[in-house]
Parts: sequence; C-alpha cells; structure tokens
Amino acid sequence: MKPLIDAFTNLIARIRGLNYIDEATLKEVLREIQRILLRADVSADVVSSITKTIEERFRQERPPEGVTSKEFLVYLLYQELVKALGGEGAPSVDITKRPYKLMLIGVEGSGKTTTAAKLARFYIRRNLRVGLIETDVYRPGAYYQLKQLAEKVNALFYGEENSRDPLSILRHGLEYMQRNKVDLVIIDTAGRHRNEEELLKEARAIYDEAKPDEVMLVIDATIGRQAAAQTEAFMRYVPINSVFLTKMDSTAKAGGALTSVIKSGARIKFIGVGEDVDEIEVFDANKFVSRLLGMGDLEALIEKIRAVEEEREIMEEIEEGKLNLLTIKKQLDSMMKLGPLSKIMELLPTSMLPIQYRAIMTDEERMSNAQEMLRRWRHILDSMTKEELLNPEIINASRIRRIAKGAGVTPKDVKELLNYYQLMKRMINQIKKSRRRLGRLIGE
Repeated sequence: MKPLIDAFTNLIARIRGLNYIDEATLKEVLREIQRILLRADVSADVVSSITKTIEERFRQERPPEGVTSKEFLVYLLYQELVKALGGEGAPSVDITKRPYKLMLIGVEGSGKTTTAAKLARFYIRRNLRVGLIETDVYRPGAYYQLKQLAEKVNALFYGEENSRDPLSILRHGLEYMQRNKVDLVIIDTAGRHRNEEELLKEARAIYDEAKPDEVMLVIDATIGRQAAAQTEAFMRYVPINSVFLTKMDSTAKAGGALTSVIKSGARIKFIGVGEDVDEIEVFDANKFVSRLLGMGDLEALIEKIRAVEEEREIMEEIEEGKLNLLTIKKQLDSMMKLGPLSKIMELLPTSMLPIQYRAIMTDEERMSNAQEMLRRWRHILDSMTKEELLNPEIINASRIRRIAKGAGVTPKDVKELLNYYQLMKRMINQIKKSRRRLGRLIGE
C-alpha cells in the first residue's frame, strides 16, 4: 500500500504547490489520478467514473468561502475516493447477541487462520469472552496453528487433531463453547479442497450446521480486482455479511481489491495491515482515504495508542495542545510497544512533515537510525527532573550538559530532542487548523 500512499502524497504536494489551476493543469492532474488508480489495479470504469465526477464538480461547483481552488480540488478527490470505497461511516463491529457465531470463509492463502486470531484479540480487548473452532481437516498444521494463536491471544480453542469430519468437529466445538459461556464463537473453515466446487459445498454445509450470525469472507488484497470474482463465487453458496481484506500493507493492488469488493455489493468490515495479531483495523473509508492522501490518520493512531495501558491522558494532552516533555516521554513508551517506527509513521500526516522528515520514511537505514534515536531520547527523558519534563523552557545549557551526562549521550542528542518537541508543538497546531478547515468543508 505504501507505493499508493507515496503516489497520492506526491500528487497532493504538487497540487498545493501550483500557482493556479487552469484547463491544462486540471487535465494533467486528472490524468495523474487515473495513472495512480490504474497502477493500483482499480478497474478502468471505476477510475473513469471518479475522474469524470471530479472534473464535472470542479467546473460546476464553487469552493466554499475561504477555500482556494487547489484545496477544493483536493477535497473533491477525497470525497470521490470515499464514495468509491463505500461511502462515509465505519461499519458496526458490535456483537448484538450472546453467543454470537462468526463464520470465516475464504480460499487457501487468504490468511483466514491468522485473521481468526486477530478478530479474537480485537474482541477480547472489548471485554468479550472469545472462542475459536478449527474445522479445517485438509491443511496440515491448521489445528496446531490456530491452537497456538488462541493461546497467544488468550482465547478458548476447540479442534480435533485426528478427525476428518468438519461437521462433527463443529458440533462438538459449539457444545464446548456453550458450556464455557463464550460471548463470541469464531469458526475457521478450510480453504484447500479437491476442487473449488467441493470447497463451496462444504462452506454451505458448515453454514447450515452452525447457523452463524455473520459470515465473513477473508480475501487476500494482493489479488487486486480479482477479489470481486472471489466474492461473487462464495456469494452463490452462502450469504456474505462482511469482508476482511488481508495483506493490505504489502500490496500495490489494494485499491483494486477494495473497489472491486465494494462494487460486488459486499461490505468491507476489517483490514489487516501486518502479520501480527494486533495489526487489524476497522475499515473506515474516511480514515483510509485521509491516509492515502497524506493527510494522516490520527484517529487510527489514537486507537492503537489507547490499546496500551495508561495512554488516555497522553491523547487528551495532545488533542488539547497541552504538550510537554512528560507527554513526549509517555508517547515514546507507547511507540516502543506499538512496534516498528515505520508502521507508526504511515499513520502520521506526511504531507505536512518537513521534507527532511519525509525522506526518512522512504529510507530503511535512516528509519532504523531513527528508531535508535528514539531509544536515546528515552534515556535522555529519564535523566530529566519532573520540573524539566513539565516545563521544557527552563532547560538551559548547564541543564543540557547535566542531562546528557546522566543519560550517557552528547549535548547534541539532548538538543535534537528539544528541537523535536518544538516541531511537535508546531505540527499539532497545524493539524488542529487543518481539521477545522476540513470540518468546514464536510459541513458544507
């Protein structure tokens, strides 16, 4: 997905750098949008519809007061991409009854088993008791894989290692979950079979036996626009209530997969953005498009940070603009727990970052150096007094030398951290202004 984000981020930066938008410039921008979307495997008819609507609206509608034509063009691109991805509003992820039975289906290699664990972790964090049932009797290792993942996420597990009867396993598993008063039962099914017809028939048999409250189709996003055909094939045998798109982080065809599934009439509910069980997001077209256009996705970042204990205060401080080094210290602790810096940087508003910081994001070696720099900063913050953390302005040259000595770093390292703090303050002010402006646009 990164090439798609980079392409749109560069396009937005280019639009913002224009002096004005004349006929020739508009045509050029629209052609670039088409090239980006076609490279993302979006079908030609969807691409044509998006750019044609943008062109018509740009010519016919007047920008709201205080909004430049450049900003209005970016906004139209945002709106039409949101519309192509299913419209505004995130899907409901609430469990409406107990026990709630969720059946996962999909072909081999789509990532169903890992998806089952991701969903379990997601709902366990919402204080639900979750159980996993493995009915795949064809793929070697399916039983052990889900059993280990269940242990990792603290979910109940049921499977029968030596059984060759998925329906029998299912019946015993549902009884086991009922006895253990599980709130959510996730049923993993086979993806490998002798042929496609047999796979689909077995999915129907399990559906009839389980009588699930929801059937979720798991699709590998790397197949691009072919996702529509896969969705429609399963729809002929079982009703598809929702779709989980996996491997969104590792494909340039994410746009094709998203738009084709939505065009088929299915609703995308979750996306997988990495291999770890924590790397799952509720699909929200607004947030997704914001990230594509380099506007950032602060809400997704906030959700991840709030999953870490004692992080509510951090976000309140940042959102209110009450930023000090104690906030930075708590933020760094959270970032270390959230994983690689590159994952977090994808969620930040890259188009608003200074050029030297954007360059870091495209260079793996520099990203690794940045990760090491964060560790140094953490030691520096440990070397500060509470007064210095709360009032960074009092840190003078003599305090810098003392802090550096206590942290085992150079005074230059301490100054880098203080410069980052000042940059964060400016960025937060810019983000708040941008949110207000976007809010006015959406409210029009």
